[in-house]
Amino acid sequence: MPLNDYTRDQLITEARKLTEAFRRFQDANLKLDLTRGKPSTAQLDLSNGMGPLLLEQCFLEDGTDLRNYGGLNGIPAARKLGATMLGLHANEVIAADNASLTLMYLYILWAYHFGPLGAGTAWRDEGDVKFIAIVPGYDRHFSVCEEIGIEMVTAPFAEDGPDMDVVEELVSKDSSIKGIWCVPKYSNPTGHVYSSEVVDRLAVLGRMAGPNFRVIWDNAYGTHDLHPEQAPALANIMERCRHYGTEDFVVQIASTSKITVAGGGISFLGGSKPNLDTFRKRLAIMTIGPNKLNQQRHVNFLKDFGGLQAHMRRHAEILRPKFAMVQQRLEDGLGGKELATWSNPQGGYFVAVDVMPGLAAKIISMAGEAGVKLTPAGATFPYRRDPEDCNIRIAPSFPPVEELELAMQVFVNCVELTSVQQRLKEIGG
Repeated sequence: MPLNDYTRDQLITEARKLTEAFRRFQDANLKLDLTRGKPSTAQLDLSNGMGPLLLEQCFLEDGTDLRNYGGLNGIPAARKLGATMLGLHANEVIAADNASLTLMYLYILWAYHFGPLGAGTAWRDEGDVKFIAIVPGYDRHFSVCEEIGIEMVTAPFAEDGPDMDVVEELVSKDSSIKGIWCVPKYSNPTGHVYSSEVVDRLAVLGRMAGPNFRVIWDNAYGTHDLHPEQAPALANIMERCRHYGTEDFVVQIASTSKITVAGGGISFLGGSKPNLDTFRKRLAIMTIGPNKLNQQRHVNFLKDFGGLQAHMRRHAEILRPKFAMVQQRLEDGLGGKELATWSNPQGGYFVAVDVMPGLAAKIISMAGEAGVKLTPAGATFPYRRDPEDCNIRIAPSFPPVEELELAMQVFVNCVELTSVQQRLKEIGG
């Protein structure tokens, strides 16, 4: 029954019952963590076979010694693997070290100071610099902009990805907007998959934007399907860019961070030749080459994209019960009460919950008091300011199913209790 249909006496009774349950959770001294989308121990164990492969092949066919310096682009087989993940050609990809976040940070930093295409294109020379942030979104994207001094303007999601009417209006009216953050498949935290129409409109965006505009295509979860046989397809943005002649306006990012060993994977940056040439020029000053042994180890382990897909099916087997558990607990505890809405993603690492306006921070605080850590309120918005104070990100991947179920019981209790308390205040109870 919707909360608004409760009588005052029913609300008081419900508040009393929920408070008693909350105190029992407090007394249990729980220490549960749903803050970050980390692979679980069981997922990491899937890659244990990589260890013996480290020194299996130290020389490439052309005689390159992987133990030595050099190879700024990454080894050919790793570039090919990254290309299949991003829908590019191998010569359009740089294979780097473990963190795609590092590549994104470097790209934005260097574009700001030196220009995405070198001399005369530096963003900072044009005055104010802004980026579009699709909200709710990935907190670390926002941190990159905040660190460098790039102002963020927001655009909401529609059903099939970013609200492109809003995005296009922003870009067409403000030439200081130099980019947009995109997580196109299983967006963090909502789980959106961009439709073909949205991808098409993003591909043409560079035509209506000011100079040196970039779509940052962070496809972090592109292979992370919960149901691989029924996985939604994502249109190839570079193919669409080639159609419109906008290849220079998109930079693509991916990694194996949640595929093999978090913190020990390989990352990929893909784009047009002018984009890569400019990026390599800066990269050559920073490093003499990536960890080629680790790249070869990944190739030895995953073999090719088919091997990667088989590996990801094993990940899915571990993650499916966890995501199903979250959906079941949310439906059982909150369904039909009009207290919250939530996403039901078919992949990725997160579930987004929208509670009644003004309650997210309180719910997160209460959950912490009961021993369940959640991502801080506002984290999914630029500058950590959620204008409605309603969005909460749940990360089901890391805890075992049993701990996750308990954490969701606490979470649902906190949502119900704060909502009932709020309703009592509204009616003067």
